[in-house]
Amino acid sequence: MTGNHRNSSITRRRALVVTGGTVAAGGFAVAGYQSAFADATDSTGATATGACMTLMSSVTEGPYYLDGALVRKDITEGKSGVPLTLRLTVVDATDGCTPVKGAAVEIWHCDAWGYYSGYTTANPGGSAPAESEDGSTANDNTYLRGYQIANANGVVKFETIFPGWYTPRTCHIHVKVHTGGEKEDGTYEGGTVNYTGQLFFDDTIAEEIFALEPYSRHSGSYTTLDDDMVYDGGGASSGLLTLKAVHKADPSKGYKGSLSLAIDPDAENTGAGSGGGGTPPSGAPSGEPPSGAPSESASPSASASS
Repeated sequence: MTGNHRNSSITRRRALVVTGGTVAAGGFAVAGYQSAFADATDSTGATATGACMTLMSSVTEGPYYLDGALVRKDITEGKSGVPLTLRLTVVDATDGCTPVKGAAVEIWHCDAWGYYSGYTTANPGGSAPAESEDGSTANDNTYLRGYQIANANGVVKFETIFPGWYTPRTCHIHVKVHTGGEKEDGTYEGGTVNYTGQLFFDDTIAEEIFALEPYSRHSGSYTTLDDDMVYDGGGASSGLLTLKAVHKADPSKGYKGSLSLAIDPDAENTGAGSGGGGTPPSGAPSGEPPSGAPSESASPSASASS
């Protein structure tokens, strides 16, 4: 990708670094990861490195969260982009990193040009085509959002696309882990949010992807990990995904991403988190969310960038 995508004007503001066993809002993450896309964990649910107790604070939910996401594996709805298969493993940090069967993992992220469903008129910064120009038949209120329920090994898998970017954020995916609720009418109802975080991508891979169609039609200042105001530089323990190319010689064929998340099933997370996130493009999300969506006044993190 050309240098005009790097944003050197944004001063990095590190998110809260967890030390001395302190953890914000009950959020944990495992440093290290399962062997890429294996179908089973060992009997303890520990990661490949065995590092279970490396902790990570929860971070901001951001202003682009919407209630009512569907329980489904494929969240693309025909949105164009480089395929991404995401494998997340949920384990219980208070019980020897045993798998959390039945945990509901929810993700949401922007499309290849930086637009979020429900907020499709929010300007992603730089120069990007209108969201409607991608030619997809995606539902403007639901694309690139969804839940999966963890299996007996604590594993969920999503089929999606590599996210794009918007000013002033680096490429990222939002994630929440819920427990205690149940699937009802295609959505997940009730329960408790135990963890709110964000997943991040290696800059070298992101820049390679953004040179491809349709990403290349969005030009401007892309923020790298070092300059992001949420990512704190901690690698896997800060949400950095392990990525494996489907075809080494052709990045357009897609990637597989994996990470393990350890939670305290008895803790509750409000989504306020840390790391602020700065101001959303054009000052605030300006799209019309579906009826019943949380308003800015109702969300403790609504003023932070997604």
